[in-house]
Amino acid sequence: MSSREALKIAREAELDLVKVAPMAKPPVCKIIDYGKFRYEMGRKEKEARKKQRIVEVKEVRLSPNIEENDLNTKANNARKFLEKGDKVKVTLRFRGREMTHISATKHVLDDFAKLLEDISSVEKPPKLEGRSMSMTLAAKKQ
Repeated sequence: MSSREALKIAREAELDLVKVAPMAKPPVCKIIDYGKFRYEMGRKEKEARKKQRIVEVKEVRLSPNIEENDLNTKANNARKFLEKGDKVKVTLRFRGREMTHISATKHVLDDFAKLLEDISSVEKPPKLEGRSMSMTLAAKKQ
């Protein structure tokens, strides 16, 4: 119907003519109380924000000469982060002359990934960035 007819009907009912989908061809309008409409839209947005989950990136730092028990402890911490739904950035930091043995210590990150392979997958493989090598783990989809 024409907008004049719709506006006339809305005034007779003492309500407002609200464009629900202004970009549609032709635009879609409803005869409703505008205050109630705004309240409902605000409530829906608030509810949507409540259900949103922000994924954080937690960091676990390792050293090239880490012992097995320490590696297991760090893996358990990373497991907790992954179970909460966060991503884990595993960083292997090199100090001093450790930089000369980078290729010999890459196995530490591989071992760490193997410890967590049941609940995580490697999102970004190990990559050397300055004095540290890092990889990112993300929780597997259930």
